[in-house]
Amino acid sequence: MSRIGKLPIKVPTAVDINVTNENSITVKGKFGTLEKTIPEILRIEKTDDTLIVGLEAETRTNRALHGLYRTLINNMVIGVSEQFLVTLQLQGVGYRASVQGKSIVLNLGFSHPVEIVIPEGITIEVMQNTIVNIKSCDKEQLGLFAAKVRSWRPPEPYKGKGILYKGETVLRKAGKSGKK
Repeated sequence: MSRIGKLPIKVPTAVDINVTNENSITVKGKFGTLEKTIPEILRIEKTDDTLIVGLEAETRTNRALHGLYRTLINNMVIGVSEQFLVTLQLQGVGYRASVQGKSIVLNLGFSHPVEIVIPEGITIEVMQNTIVNIKSCDKEQLGLFAAKVRSWRPPEPYKGKGILYKGETVLRKAGKSGKK
């Protein structure tokens, strides 16, 4: 049995979980509703304030799926009750961000501003023009969108300019030396 898979999932009182016979789980909370289809080899036992993900047959791939889907369901519960947050920092002269309608506009040193459409279910807050807080209840969608924004200017190793995750450090390289 998977060590992660056998851990119980604590369900807050504000979260409503519905498991159907078609191997689908729906989690509703304060910040939204998430739905996921689970494999037939897994079974979900629901008690008052905990969920336990069980396993039908014990094989290597089944154990891996056991831990994976337990973590995915746990992330769904945390997401609809608290939301996930990713903070991006823009480092560089003239690098700025702003939200205009349903898109985020980034000035990243190109000859034109970069405009990225914000997907449904994601909220963005820009602070001090260089700090971007991205929130969502779906952790997978949040990570993909943050990576998409970051891909426009990943941090470079010589001056450290670019879009960085909060707390990320860039390993700096020495530039080329002059002739001696």
